[in-house]
Amino acid sequence: MELLSNESVIYDFNKNHRPVKVVPAGATIEIVTYDCFENQLQSEDTKIDGIDWNRVNPATGPIYVKDALPGDVLKVTIEKLEIGDQGVMVVGPDLGVMGHRLKEMESKIIPIKDGKALFNDIEIPLNPMIGVIGVAPEGEGISCGTPGAHGGNMDNKMITEGATLYFPVFAEGALFGLGDFHAAMGDGEVSVSGIEVPGRATVKLEVIKGEPMSQPMLENDGVVTQIASAETLDEAVQLATELMIDRICERTGMPIGEVTMLMSAIGQVEVCQVVDPLMTARFVVPKWLEEKLGVRLV
Repeated sequence: MELLSNESVIYDFNKNHRPVKVVPAGATIEIVTYDCFENQLQSEDTKIDGIDWNRVNPATGPIYVKDALPGDVLKVTIEKLEIGDQGVMVVGPDLGVMGHRLKEMESKIIPIKDGKALFNDIEIPLNPMIGVIGVAPEGEGISCGTPGAHGGNMDNKMITEGATLYFPVFAEGALFGLGDFHAAMGDGEVSVSGIEVPGRATVKLEVIKGEPMSQPMLENDGVVTQIASAETLDEAVQLATELMIDRICERTGMPIGEVTMLMSAIGQVEVCQVVDPLMTARFVVPKWLEEKLGVRLV
């Protein structure tokens, strides 16, 4: 199995980056990551104002996947996800939902032990997940802190072990990268940080030819989801919902009115995050729907 250490990181997804590793389609690779602060906050004695903010949200990569061309889809299966034994959280002025009421930057070290994150005397169940994951966008480079059609900082708590993601490919080789792991995070990521941790992910990278896709999708054993990012949460919800309904219409031949009613009965609009430069939502349908309709949605 291939291994990529965190010695090679990017701070934006960009088609002009030189790949640090070239793998064939179908390869499995283990990727080591920093936390979102590039491991700069190891103690509450470290002043958060003093860290290098140009080194935030690094993604390990990029990885060139052979045979991945614009118009294809990169299929990423998360086979294993491991996290470190200590996390960190931050709050501060102008950060997150409550930033307008906070007067100073604060950080908190969160020990992780026996499958729990220890927040003071509160044991938090872990839901290890990947915050930043994606491919190079079509145009100019996009900061790893910003989500979009290429993926990026989607902060979707479904991006965890066992999930499969699908990214539209915009650049030759896809130029895949990931980082910004969380030990736990609630929908919204309202403080602008989950429990930020370093870690490592084992992923399988495959290429699907002739699969039209404009925004990332995700599936696991229970659901199929359409992810979308936009300037407002309303726009992200609208886009995710329309893309899912259009996909079902195209694959089944059902009229749009029928599909819209069906989605209103069984589909779920859910928030991924509301604190990044763009907002991210997902539209979720149960996996059993594929069998009932006789089609695969991804």
